[in-house]
Amino acid sequence: MYGDTGYVEQTEPDYKARSYYWKTAIGLQQVDGLTPSGYLIDTANANIAGQISLNEAERLIAEYYEQKPAATDAEKHGEEADKVSLHIAQALAGNTFKLAPTELLSIHRLLFDGVFEHAGKIRDCNLSKREWVLDGKSVVYDDFRAVRASLDYDFDRENAFEHSGSDARAEVGHIAKFISGLWQIHAFREGNTRAIAVFTIKYLRAFGYDITNDTFEKNSLFFRNALVRANYNDHKNGVTATREFLDQFFGNLLFGEKNELKNRKLRISEQSSEPL
Repeated sequence: MYGDTGYVEQTEPDYKARSYYWKTAIGLQQVDGLTPSGYLIDTANANIAGQISLNEAERLIAEYYEQKPAATDAEKHGEEADKVSLHIAQALAGNTFKLAPTELLSIHRLLFDGVFEHAGKIRDCNLSKREWVLDGKSVVYDDFRAVRASLDYDFDRENAFEHSGSDARAEVGHIAKFISGLWQIHAFREGNTRAIAVFTIKYLRAFGYDITNDTFEKNSLFFRNALVRANYNDHKNGVTATREFLDQFFGNLLFGEKNELKNRKLRISEQSSEPL
């Protein structure tokens, strides 16, 4: 018997975890070509050092942009990068998780609160996006009228799946397939990859995996491009959807592998220049 069976209120994580959360949060801005400001970096470092809390960091960032409203597109992108980085750090600091569509919607709402009017809302139109790795072509996403049904279906299947825990690589392969399918649904107008990344980290953590390394920090664009390649087919031109690159990413993230995660390797053409 344990002496104290009462609940314990969660507190902020330790130095190592705070450092990981912030580095991951800042690195994930790469997926949309965004760069956080020096002020955000200084604020993050103050939190990592234990000088301020995450709540205080949130207040400082809010006050910074109240006093210096973004006017140009570049400033607006910087504000987005700062606020979303903070929100990702907050999301990762919270040790909570539920395997349900509401979890993904909640994550998106937290990440993009005060950034997008549609934060946490399922998109109401169909989308396409020109992808560098596809030579300007787009993945085919779910019809917006089917998004909710698709989310329910995928989460129901995942909840019904029996994880044996006996083969870690097979388990991770299954999770990668699930995550890839969620991304293809593209539930939101914007911010899908960052929301999926945070969801992925929290899901893996719920399985007990230690992912406090720099794989997301340094390779978030590779993660996005790997999701693209996992969901794109052009059989006429000999291109088939493949999770090979996602497997490489997760191999580095979870098993300490040293796969070379180069974006040029994902491109469907023979060109080898890195994306801008």
